[in-house]
Amino acid sequence: MAAGLHEETTLQAICYKRGSLKLLDQTKLPLETIYLEVRDSADGWHTIRDMVVRGAPAIAIAAALSLAVEVFNLEGFDGTSKDAAALLAKRLDYLVSSRPTAVNLSDAAEKLKAVVSKAALTVGDSRSVFQTYIEAAETMLEDDVASNKAIGSYGASFLRSLHKDSDRLSILTHCNTGSLATAGYGTALGVIRALHSQGTLERAYCTETRPFNQAILNLTSFELVHEKIPATLIADSAAAALMKSGRVNAVIVGADRVASNGDTANKIGTYSLALCASHHGIPFLVAAPVTSIDLSISSGDQIVIEERSPKELLNSRGGLGEQVAASGISVWNPAFDVTPASLITGIVTEKGVITKIGTDAFDIKGFIQESTGTS
Repeated sequence: MAAGLHEETTLQAICYKRGSLKLLDQTKLPLETIYLEVRDSADGWHTIRDMVVRGAPAIAIAAALSLAVEVFNLEGFDGTSKDAAALLAKRLDYLVSSRPTAVNLSDAAEKLKAVVSKAALTVGDSRSVFQTYIEAAETMLEDDVASNKAIGSYGASFLRSLHKDSDRLSILTHCNTGSLATAGYGTALGVIRALHSQGTLERAYCTETRPFNQAILNLTSFELVHEKIPATLIADSAAAALMKSGRVNAVIVGADRVASNGDTANKIGTYSLALCASHHGIPFLVAAPVTSIDLSISSGDQIVIEERSPKELLNSRGGLGEQVAASGISVWNPAFDVTPASLITGIVTEKGVITKIGTDAFDIKGFIQESTGTS
């Protein structure tokens, strides 16, 4: 099965067929387009940790598929079906350690563990357990693309409903949430893509998203130019002035983890944008699949925030180039921040848009129960 599940014009970060996985090295963009071969879960762990692959949905898919490739090509395994399930569970726990803030990764790992645990009880050999795992990982790849397209459709419709008097909308986004951050199409950038395809997008504004990766490579601008979507790149510090000028109708971002109250962890700088949007009366939306919602935590205070290497600030090119800061200076470099739910207008999912109709708080648990038919 191939990973070419989305339009040919869309950039492809994950190239998969059974037994083979290649990931687009996003640290080399936009000057080079290089695909790295991923042979096993160890390769998968390093591509995630080194941000070769990035974006919460893409991380989860890449991790799952790296292990699928490993067990497809595994030779000489003579354990039982329960031994196979134990091996898979151990490898999945290892992969989760590569990026603990991204809830999609841990969510995918838990779902895959459940699948193989059940298989171990019903099949008689290890190869059948491995086969079950491979098929489940491939299903996640297919589902992610369909989920993204639904997010794009719901988000575009919601934005049009907020701006009934405007024929054209200009949207500001932060970090990269497009096909490079997912299995295809994108979340927040998928909404922008949907508006463009409907002829209602005036312009997309994208931030540099410092200090690492987007600041140097600016993956969002790379995608927008590639797909011929009208776009303008701004410095992170220019966002407030842009909003004040009246050129932004809405801000839409992705999410690495959403707490049960709606507090949202996303790329550092998101909180600042939400504060600016609130001050200027501009809708602020989060676009993320339901798998990014973590009902086990009550607020953003419980979200673990990773800190990145000081070199990303001390050196040029996101830490890859020469030193540009004074030797001896201390560095605080969190990868994410948490935006309080009070600053968020709505959360766009593949099941619909979660809003605060009649209340100042989100009822995320109720929304998920109603949309999925669970209790």
